[in-house]
Amino acid sequence: MLLLSVTGYAQKSPVDETDMAIKGIPRKGQRVTIQLDSKRVDDSWQKMLNEKFGSKLKSDKGVYTMDGVIIEDISKTPIRVISKVDATPTGTSVWWSIDLGNAYLSKDATPVQWKSSEKYLKDFARMLYREDLAVQVSEAEKALVSSQNNHMAVINKADAIKKDIEKNKLKKQEIQQQLAQNAAELLQYNNLIDSNLKEQEAARADIVNMRVALEAVKERMNKIE
Repeated sequence: MLLLSVTGYAQKSPVDETDMAIKGIPRKGQRVTIQLDSKRVDDSWQKMLNEKFGSKLKSDKGVYTMDGVIIEDISKTPIRVISKVDATPTGTSVWWSIDLGNAYLSKDATPVQWKSSEKYLKDFARMLYREDLAVQVSEAEKALVSSQNNHMAVINKADAIKKDIEKNKLKKQEIQQQLAQNAAELLQYNNLIDSNLKEQEAARADIVNMRVALEAVKERMNKIE
């Protein structure tokens, strides 16, 4: 039975401020944790970055770097983005650090940009959850159809068994009728045998009578002079 894992999802995708060392340099950034497989999240994140900033996206040992990109939801001017996707005990974390040019993204120093960037990560997490749920719904629908087909197959099997039982009953009646006919035929044959035996006795008696008559005729012939 397929069980949807909707209840396993967090109701929200909180974004926190987290430092991460990239090539030995600590950087302040944002992180969202998504309760899905890390490879799937990483592929989706890289695909999204490629679609939006493909010409400026650089990848080096799992670290994504984009220089001079414009993410209008965050800044109208070019920014520098460093991002990394990591597996965690509770799912997958998507982290990025954003250099706004005149400041690094920070909850306290750049609250407006922080909110816009936070929404960007949350929207990405929601998109993946929706995609995952859509897959689960599709699988559940297929499982439902399979269960319905199996149910119909069981019902059809029961109907077939009932038909076989009725056929068996009819066959039993036919056999019983044949047995009754066979018994009647046997009785008839036994009666024919009895009648034949009587006919044989009568035939033997006729033979005896014919012999006696023949001897009488011969005796009369012998007496003629």
